[in-house]
Order: sequence, then structure tokens, then C-alpha cells
Amino acid sequence: MPDFSSITADTASASPPVARPVRWVLRASDAVLAVERLALGGLMTLLVLLILLNVATRYAGLPLYWVDEASVYSVVWLTFVGASVMTRLRLDFAVGLLTEQLPQKLARAAKVIATGGVLVFGLAMIAMCWLWMDPVGIVNFNFDAREYAAQSFNFLYTEHTQTLEWPMWVLQLIMPLFACTLSLHALANLLEDLDLAPRRAYPEFHVGTAESVN
Repeated sequence: MPDFSSITADTASASPPVARPVRWVLRASDAVLAVERLALGGLMTLLVLLILLNVATRYAGLPLYWVDEASVYSVVWLTFVGASVMTRLRLDFAVGLLTEQLPQKLARAAKVIATGGVLVFGLAMIAMCWLWMDPVGIVNFNFDAREYAAQSFNFLYTEHTQTLEWPMWVLQLIMPLFACTLSLHALANLLEDLDLAPRRAYPEFHVGTAESVN
């Protein structure tokens, strides 16, 4: 799990002490980021294997239709996990046409506002996912999906995928998971932008800035 070792000794000694709640947030973000890094590798490997299997079976005249659907959901999960990682690495999209022309203090304030907006979006997404998946409601119906759907007109827990026949709610769990990890990473970024903790680097991702990606 990534720790404060990514911060140089000179920077760490020159920086003010980090408050304990701030350290908790940063460590939680680092732990989630480490899991996401493994998930990215696993999902990319799975996607490549599914594509190779699809090509091989179609070439042999024995296509497996469930492979197409599995590939689609692999890409969906890969996209959301990757978006969460990019948020913590500060590789998400930004328009710097205005902020590059502002004085340093105003540019810093604009950066804090932008990061705060990401946090607000993540928290709003958590609230929407809570209303959408309604865990309290399904529990009140003793996990009877049909009865719950009949009363609430929420058919999330009765739907299944077309070929895999997997429950849709299992695959769509990526939405609340993404909302939670996005909010956590945005909070960590905001604490760094407010100078409550030194900004961290993650050399294990082999990416430094958005420019290096482009």
C-alpha cells in the first residue's frame, strides 16, 4: 500500500505536521488506490483474454455469445475504475485557459473550487445511488425482489443480463463503488490543495502529469 515514502525527506521536514484526520483520509485514499491498481490490471487482462477467446471461437465457427456481453461489462468496470484512479492522480480533464492567466492566489482558489466541485459531484452521486438501489427498501421486503418491484416499481433486483443471466444489480454495483472512491479521492485532493498535507506522487503508476499522458 502506498505511504508517505513518495514524499521526499526535504519536503516532509519542511512541511507542517499533518493532522490525524487528514492522515486517515490520505491513507484510506492510498489503500483504495492500491486496490484499484490491481483491479485495473485484472480487468485489462480479462478484457484481452475475452477478446482473444471471441476471435478464436468465431474463427472456429463456434461463437460464444456471452463473450460479447462479458467484454462490454469489463469495459464498463474498467472505465469507472480508471476514472477514479485518474481523479486521485489528477489526470482528469481540466480547462486551464482562464486559470493560467490568473494571479497565483486566484488560480489556487479556482483549483480548490474545482476540486470541491468534484467532491460535491461524488457525494451527490452517492445520494442518487442510495435512492436508486434503495438498500433499506429491499431489506424491508426480506430481499423478495418481485414483491419489492411490485410495490416500488423499481425493477433493478429482478433484471438479468441477456446472455450471462447475471443479476443486473451485481454488475451495476460499480456505480456506488465509483461514487464512494471518487468522493474519497476528491477529498484527499482537496486536503492537499488546501495545504493541509503535502501533495503526493505515485511513481508506481509511471505517470506524472496530464501532459505526459497526452
